[in-house]
Amino acid sequence: MAQCVQSVQEFIQDSFVPLVAALCSEEAERLTRRNNLSFAELVRPFCRLTSEVHMRDPNNQLHIIKNLKIAVNNIITHPPQPGAIRKLLHDVVSVSQPAEGLVANVITAGDYDLNISATTPWFESYRECFLQSMPASDHEFLNHYVACMLVVSSSEPDPVEQFLKLSQEQHRIQHSSEYSYPKWFIPNTLKYYVLLHDVSTGEEQRADSIYEEMKQRYGTQGCYLLKINSRVSNRGADEQIPDPWSQYLQKNTIQNQDSYEDYTVSNKNTDHLISDGTDSEIKDGLSNNFKTHPLQLDHPSGSLDSTDYMKASTSLQDSKKSNSGTPHGACLTLTDHDRIRQFIQEFTFRGLLPHIEKTIRQLNDQLISRKGLSRSLFSATKKWFSGSKVPEKSINELKNTSGLLYPPEAPELQIRKMADLCFLVQHYELAYSCYHTAKKDFLNDQAMLYAAGALEMAAVSAFLQPGAPRPYPAHYMETAIQTYRDICKNMVLAERCVLLSAEILKSQSKYSEAAALLIRLTSEDSDLRSALLLEQAAHCFINMKSPMVRKFAFHMILAGHRFSKAGQKKHALRCYCQAMQVYKGKGWSLAEDHINFTIGRQSFTLRQMDNAVSAFRHILINDSKQPPAHNFITSNFLLNHEIIFCFIYFVPGLFFFFKSS
Repeated sequence: MAQCVQSVQEFIQDSFVPLVAALCSEEAERLTRRNNLSFAELVRPFCRLTSEVHMRDPNNQLHIIKNLKIAVNNIITHPPQPGAIRKLLHDVVSVSQPAEGLVANVITAGDYDLNISATTPWFESYRECFLQSMPASDHEFLNHYVACMLVVSSSEPDPVEQFLKLSQEQHRIQHSSEYSYPKWFIPNTLKYYVLLHDVSTGEEQRADSIYEEMKQRYGTQGCYLLKINSRVSNRGADEQIPDPWSQYLQKNTIQNQDSYEDYTVSNKNTDHLISDGTDSEIKDGLSNNFKTHPLQLDHPSGSLDSTDYMKASTSLQDSKKSNSGTPHGACLTLTDHDRIRQFIQEFTFRGLLPHIEKTIRQLNDQLISRKGLSRSLFSATKKWFSGSKVPEKSINELKNTSGLLYPPEAPELQIRKMADLCFLVQHYELAYSCYHTAKKDFLNDQAMLYAAGALEMAAVSAFLQPGAPRPYPAHYMETAIQTYRDICKNMVLAERCVLLSAEILKSQSKYSEAAALLIRLTSEDSDLRSALLLEQAAHCFINMKSPMVRKFAFHMILAGHRFSKAGQKKHALRCYCQAMQVYKGKGWSLAEDHINFTIGRQSFTLRQMDNAVSAFRHILINDSKQPPAHNFITSNFLLNHEIIFCFIYFVPGLFFFFKSS
């Protein structure tokens, strides 16, 4: 695999973070909109903690959390459509291309000196977008919201009353049968009350007075006064405006195109929040788009042809250019940046982590009482893993019970919930213990979807444990992948397993195993996924201790073919050009002819006429070793309008020379 910017530990930790919902009043959203940002976008660059955090596990042992990141998202009440996710993934790959003038790695293997891309940012963008766009499911809790921020402006006529309305709305979304999405971690979700104050226009004394009332009502650890918009309007024209938001907004441009009104609760309409939920936006106090995911397509079809892909790519590129030219945070000063950063730290230190610690303790106590355990899960770790092993059935022996569902109060789900909470706060040893226990219970019940999820996360937890007390259980991941793919028929979860496991194997220099894993998930249902995985498999072959050059080239050609089928012409051309380095001048004339012909056609499609002429010229100058009956160049020469066009308009003399000969 090509080298990634992040280490595998950083990649996994950033892929699974505590999720926090944000529900804002209309006036609060208007304040943040002055900076061309929603509230969730406003805090996004500051959601990684810069200092260590401490919490205690159920055994009262101190646990240290480093480099913790949280994710704050607007509440969306409908999951994204699969077709819209495919479109987004296609777009992020399309707009990510090799940088101009980028120096490639030179790898020497035998007689070959190959120039190969040192990094593959299009794959990393795809991987990040894929993991972030995964909808929440019932068999795991990693994508469930742990807390909810209720945000109100200090300029509201009655901010405390507005907080009450937002709290009722959050409760309705979580507990009403009208909504099945989003998912929430526990019934008693942490609510954190944020009073947003505009320094440039608001009355600071009034804001302080309201905040004092909030502290009396919600406690000092349950609320916060955030002051923003300190920059005066008559600032100098040449003054530099810090913009840490662009890099985050451009990653998921489509997700950020939704209107800011989609996530606001109107003051005048919140009196009608308790309704049947099926009428217009005036009745439920929310815009209709509140119920629509930003990845919702306007048309019902989930499939996109090449023309749609090209249009979508162009649209995303235009939107990306527009975003890059739009200033963000124009009303914010560096002091405001520090205030936002401090707000996130205070929320995490005093609100979120104590809530998670308390929840883990409660779950541990419930499990002890329900299952009759004499000690906590944490203290029983040695007993579980040093004792005799119970033989387990193979996947082929188990019945297809992937549709089995547990009630929310089931002890098996409580163990899984506790495991996920521990994983999110980097307590990997306790998480592994819980996952391993849950895995046994799920397998005994033949609940294969649940079992595969526990196996997947147990493997990741084992790898992430500090000091690596146990080897990475790759067979757990293989069983999970097989279960997701063959029994549960869920290719999305299988792909997540492959992306995680391949990175782990690569970090251990097990390139052969990583390549086999990547190749195994290629299929006909997704050309884009297959192309990306084949390309990464090719990089695995070339990065081995003894590079397998021909396997690298072969899988690059396969990746190029799948990129072409997916409408990714530039990536297809790049793959074929990299593979040509292996076949060129080595006596593989038939393969060389095929690659040159493909490079010519792809270059012509991309209007790279010089490259097209060079590739076609190479075919025509060199005598083809193919029999005349099978020579696809000469037998179909007059049908190949690309060749005719290139040679008539670019090298007409050369064209008529070959025509006459």
